[in-house]
Amino acid sequence: MRPLLLALALVPALITSPALAATVEVTIDKLVFSPASLQAKVGDTIEWTNKDVIAHTATVKGGWDVTIPAKSKGKVTLKAAGAVDYFCRFHPNMKGHVEVTP
Repeated sequence: MRPLLLALALVPALITSPALAATVEVTIDKLVFSPASLQAKVGDTIEWTNKDVIAHTATVKGGWDVTIPAKSKGKVTLKAAGAVDYFCRFHPNMKGHVEVTP
């Protein structure tokens, strides 16, 4: 009986534990964010891998601005829910979209 009581005592802790944050990966190749549109949650991290030989940014007007050097990575942790459009300051035709849920 005691193992059952211990298991029942742990159930509330499992239910109220926060979900683990995820890392959402975006690839930059040939001046394109891929995927161009994605979903994430508050607390998740977006990590861009730049396969191009030139630098890029992931920029939100009035928000974050991540520089991603050539053949390198950059990342940002999402702090608020909502729809976010981002672009590369160096190549404004490069665009991405993130739906951030609570």
